Amino acid sequence: MAQNENRLFKFPKFSELIIHEDDNLIVINKPPFVASLDEREGGEVNILRLAKKYYADAQICHRLDKDTSGILLIAKNPETYRLVSIEFEKRRVNKIYHAIIQGTHIFNDLKVDLPILNQGNKNVTIDRANGKQAETIFNSIKYFKHYTLVECKPITGRMHQIRIHLATQHAAIVGDVMYRGKPVYLSQIKKRGFTMGKEQEELPIMKRFALHSKKVDFTIDGKHYEFEAEYPKDFATLLKQLEKFDS
Repeated sequence: MAQNENRLFKFPKFSELIIHEDDNLIVINKPPFVASLDEREGGEVNILRLAKKYYADAQICHRLDKDTSGILLIAKNPETYRLVSIEFEKRRVNKIYHAIIQGTHIFNDLKVDLPILNQGNKNVTIDRANGKQAETIFNSIKYFKHYTLVECKPITGRMHQIRIHLATQHAAIVGDVMYRGKPVYLSQIKKRGFTMGKEQEELPIMKRFALHSKKVDFTIDGKHYEFEAEYPKDFATLLKQLEKFDS
């Protein structure tokens, strides 16, 4: 893990991340700042490596961006991995994400279906001619003066899909610099009584973009699974501060 992130973030034990485990499946609440799979650089901590230490045959069924927190499904055997993969391919896995976005936006089953082109090297763009079909449904959950908490339901699973689809609505996720999302500083929302030492540099309330994989449900082998992951500390803190100072 990069040194500066290490200072900000103490990694918990893998067993502490587990929200469900049975003979076939491990479900975790992934912390932010940790890649799901091996990054090319090699040496970094990632969920796959930790999962394999915990259970040798573990395989990750899908991925979350490094800075995204929340539900991640891990198969304990090849058959479960195959079954879950089929559900993802057939778009039968219902995924719900929560995001905090810039501005007040009233999204009521807003469908964004702009095609996404993966340009490689973690860059994607909206491309109506060459992009792959992509669809996300957005619903506003909670309004603040300058921000909105939004439920995002990706129907397809393209890279950065939720992030770029929100950006097309002039509703970038806070802190998502890649898509022009600005971080939130306490001094911005707490107009009165905000003080800092002269030498101190103010850090944003969240040091990443505010996106969390909240709920997942699917059926394999006739058994229905439904999971929900609590907000991590940074996401919960930002919401609390917005409720307090931006309502």
